[in-house]
Amino acid sequence: MTHTSILRFPDGFLWGAATAAHQNEGGNRNNQWAAWEQQPGRIHNGAVAGAATDWWNLETAAADFDRAAELGLNSLRLSVEWSRIEPEQGVFDQTALRKYTEMIGLLRARGIEPMVTLHHFTDPLWLTDLGAWENSRVEGYFTRFVARVVEALGDQVTLWCTINEPLVYAYLGYLGGYFPPGVNDPRRAFNVLRRMLLAHGRAYRTIHRLQGNARVGLAHNVRVFLPGDPARAADRYAVALLDRIANRNVYDAITRGRLNPPLGLGQQVTHLIDACDYIGVNYYSPGRAAFDPARPGQFFTRQFLSPKAELSDITPNGEAYGEIDPHGLYLALTQAAAYGKPLYITENGVPDHDDDVRPRFIATHLAETWRAIRDGADVRGFYHWTLVDNFEWAAAWSLRFGLFDFDRETQTRTPRTSAAVYSRIAQANGVPVNLLEQVAPGYGSGLDAGS
Repeated sequence: MTHTSILRFPDGFLWGAATAAHQNEGGNRNNQWAAWEQQPGRIHNGAVAGAATDWWNLETAAADFDRAAELGLNSLRLSVEWSRIEPEQGVFDQTALRKYTEMIGLLRARGIEPMVTLHHFTDPLWLTDLGAWENSRVEGYFTRFVARVVEALGDQVTLWCTINEPLVYAYLGYLGGYFPPGVNDPRRAFNVLRRMLLAHGRAYRTIHRLQGNARVGLAHNVRVFLPGDPARAADRYAVALLDRIANRNVYDAITRGRLNPPLGLGQQVTHLIDACDYIGVNYYSPGRAAFDPARPGQFFTRQFLSPKAELSDITPNGEAYGEIDPHGLYLALTQAAAYGKPLYITENGVPDHDDDVRPRFIATHLAETWRAIRDGADVRGFYHWTLVDNFEWAAAWSLRFGLFDFDRETQTRTPRTSAAVYSRIAQANGVPVNLLEQVAPGYGSGLDAGS
């Protein structure tokens, strides 16, 4: 293989970064996360999002959009904040909608296509007061909000993500207790997930009614589960069960319209059938699982990190964020591709404060993406999480995912080495094999890249 060879991606591939309103805009005070941040013990070191990365100041946002364009990115995933647009039930703020219109115009002016997420973990306080996603009327509330946003932004946006990681919202809020409302009730968790999927279906139909050329999907946090002992049948069963609950039930819902246990009894919901134009894959790390009869509350499974695996940065709870396994992204993509839809990698990244892992992480995960495309997966875009270090929910500012280092005190951005690596890949529309060999020696051996 020559040094000029490249793992080339399809023409028109979208190279982007992923962001979220509450984590970047600053000044959000009217959603349940802003309220959660005021409760003692909820957020690492008692931190708050505060000014975040100051994107509600359009001059600051424009400067970051310039940074993205200079890297060679041609897309950016961002979300709109429901509590800004509908601060009171049924009351819509036209000033906020105009500001989002301006923000997206800034992206378009730089040749950057927006992917707009309509719900990224945050709810307006009026919805929280009504029970949030446990309220049987939430589908209607969300659909009304979606319609207003599409009517306002639809002349500049055709690529929509309805809901970010509904499984994570439901699990961490209603089972793990790390996200608001901080409870541990499996029945409530699966009820919330079911309602979010149903609301996605309604939103999908609403967007297409308003915009014929829309491309609509949702972003699913994919956990690729690996058996603790591949030779042990019970461990393989545990992995298959977790995969069904965490991944396939979501895919079955938004493609086949089927609500399988524990979301339902296998009934088919008409407005969920074929309710996605693409599947958004968020992948960070795999999960390892073994059968454990002593854990009925965890579906008789025990999850753990492999002692042999390379691990990412430590979270505030003293554990690694996850294993680093690029091949897991290949497995996630090939699994999702079996549902016959185009794919976007709507998030992929690693917390890496000193940036000694991220250059290799980006190059190797994109090499596995190339392999998945070669083997038939219709992958159309990649969004690195994230552009600039941001407020990482309950972990606050302790986990650094950005291509740019961020100083909260001065709002200074400093490009990391990984930014240059990703820039070179995006501008080449592929992974140069000599770059892959430089950051991950030996990883490219055996790949038939061409030139």
